[in-house]
Amino acid sequence: MRLLHTSDWHLGQSLHNFERHYEHQRFLDWLLDTIVAEQADVLLIAGDIYDNANPSSASQKQLYRFLRVAKERAPHLNLIIIAGNHDSPGRLDAPGPLLEAHGTRVIGAVQRNADGEIDIESLVLPLTGRSGAVEAWCLAVPFLRPGDVPRVATDDGADPYLAGIATLYQQAFALAQSKRQDGQAIVAMGHCHMVDGQMSNDSERRIVIGGTEMLPAGIFDPAIAYAALGHLHLAQNVGKQEHIRYSGSPLPLSFAEVNYAHQILRIDLDGPALREIVPVPVPRAVELLRVPSKPAPLTQVLEELAALSPPDAPVEQQPYLEVRVLLEQPEPGLRARIEAALDGKPVRLAKIETSTAARTSSIDKEVMTLDQLEKLKPDDIFRQLYQQRFGNEAPADQLSAFAELMLP
Repeated sequence: MRLLHTSDWHLGQSLHNFERHYEHQRFLDWLLDTIVAEQADVLLIAGDIYDNANPSSASQKQLYRFLRVAKERAPHLNLIIIAGNHDSPGRLDAPGPLLEAHGTRVIGAVQRNADGEIDIESLVLPLTGRSGAVEAWCLAVPFLRPGDVPRVATDDGADPYLAGIATLYQQAFALAQSKRQDGQAIVAMGHCHMVDGQMSNDSERRIVIGGTEMLPAGIFDPAIAYAALGHLHLAQNVGKQEHIRYSGSPLPLSFAEVNYAHQILRIDLDGPALREIVPVPVPRAVELLRVPSKPAPLTQVLEELAALSPPDAPVEQQPYLEVRVLLEQPEPGLRARIEAALDGKPVRLAKIETSTAARTSSIDKEVMTLDQLEKLKPDDIFRQLYQQRFGNEAPADQLSAFAELMLP
């Protein structure tokens, strides 16, 4: 049996106010072709389908069109979707009965029965091969909030939330074990932050509930052939467990991810065992440029911008640009000078990142008493903050402008 693992599509995401519908559509079209070319039996989408809990109608149409065309082009395909922390569980679940009739199973929220007990049965899904026979079982566990997990009494000081997550996976695994027959594998899906998982600098939303952020790999039973994870945008395995993997996001969701190797994962099962995991690179429809590669003085930045010569392209295909400037003093006309250097160039200025090589100021060197703070005048604070940020004394014209602002 062949599985494809993907996650963190973030449909509807914008990059510094530039919408990315074109890029997402290019990825989805590529994925449809890849499903056919790879002769996949299963597509696992491990959460964060949308970028927010209230996605646009255009984003929802993108998803539903993809699901329809995927079943048309690969009628035997098992499609399983779980909710991530960005998704609205209820919104994903709402069209579930209709989608299931067309071969897509969606797990947005953990369901409970009339007695209030967690419906473990709804989290354990059969995966069928081309013959229609069950060849594997999938523990499809969405992003878990404290109210989604069993209440577990802990006498050793263990976090009850972590203990509840571990118990839920144990219960789902036990049910799958009771269902599976000889030759059938068990795979798991989850949307969570695992211990040792590497985050990007500014695009992933931290999951912190009750002081708990990261989950141990031990929540997955050793008999699970493969665990398909979502949440972290960098493709990676968890610790030294090759079979517990994040597929990563299919396109860079911030400039911090510009050097990520975006991919989906192809997983081949041989009966109950994992045979092979192969990354399948995702083509990048639109480039992200950082100029310069490291922050530099404005003069150098302007020279590099003037030398930029990207090929002509329609607006939706033009690269996004982050300009990185190392400042020695305030530059009130900074944006205008950068825009002038880019005039006529087929790029989209998404971000101007400024930084300074400042020295630590006296504010950081000593703790001031209340009496000392009370004696500080506004211009004293301005001088110290200027020194802190730019590493030198505030020039006279800046002090004069500040004094003018402070006039009643």
